[in-house]
Amino acid sequence: MNILLWVLQILTALLYGSSGVMKVFLFDKISKDVPSFGALPRDVWMALGVLEIICTIGLILPSVLHWHPYLTIWAAALLAVESLLFIWVHVHYHEMGTLIMVIFLGLLMAFIAYGRMVLKPIV
Repeated sequence: MNILLWVLQILTALLYGSSGVMKVFLFDKISKDVPSFGALPRDVWMALGVLEIICTIGLILPSVLHWHPYLTIWAAALLAVESLLFIWVHVHYHEMGTLIMVIFLGLLMAFIAYGRMVLKPIV
């Protein structure tokens, strides 16, 4: 279970990290092609991008260093909650392919949070 959780943490960290970087640094370029970026103000998207970058660090670093490992749980839980916002956005804009991916990622983040809290805590 520990190996599975580590693999999921690393893969989701890469995914959310790249998503956060795009929201913060490439927003103008990518927002033209994605209608749902009009759902929220630019500042909100930037804040969500910063949150994703911080949570990306939180998914890996506290667990690797065994320093406040509960931060990994919080990072995964925050990303799971963030996915609820994205579910609303993609339902509103009828983006079904993206909606399915967001639901999957939200459940994956909830599993990581549960896994690191209950199944295989890092102590």
